[in-house]
Amino acid sequence: MAFGEALHKRPSVLAIAGSLRRGSYNRNMLEFARRRSTDLNISIFDLNQIPLFNEDVEANGIPVHVSDLWRAARDADAILIATPEYNQSIPGVLKNAIDWMSRSEPSVLGSKPVAIAGVTVGAWGTRHAQAVLRHCLTACGASVMPVPQAYFRSAADAFDADGQLQGREALTTLDALLSRFREWIQRVGTNE
Repeated sequence: MAFGEALHKRPSVLAIAGSLRRGSYNRNMLEFARRRSTDLNISIFDLNQIPLFNEDVEANGIPVHVSDLWRAARDADAILIATPEYNQSIPGVLKNAIDWMSRSEPSVLGSKPVAIAGVTVGAWGTRHAQAVLRHCLTACGASVMPVPQAYFRSAADAFDADGQLQGREALTTLDALLSRFREWIQRVGTNE
């Protein structure tokens, strides 16, 4: 993307929730971010149909849902991932999606601007999961935004009945993440 385009274009962002659960707090946060952001064109990809990574499956042809994921990631200017934390790490479904994305030629993650956030019911946020996720994405060549780091805790209290994120601190954190992510997309995009 040319520098002039980067300044005026509303970047397209592929959003991925690292949870398959109906009513996932991370999916809710991405839906809320999609509605709230006026600077980013956010679309959410559902990982429900992505099969487990297996080189035998890969050798027999890339599954259609994996091809859809690759296409969505390739066409997006950036990727936003919201992850829960399971056992101080990322969920298997998210690691699986990253493994599949790392197999595309050329890599859909290579130099792609990525931002990370996470929502959890606990009081500690998703610090461990985000550190693991950052490590995995960096190993795949993604350009992961270093700050701000967005940890949303006590998820049961963070959203109202309509799925709206509430509380000044949470809204400030999300707004800062989205604003800085647009700047990160412009910076990384103009260096390609």
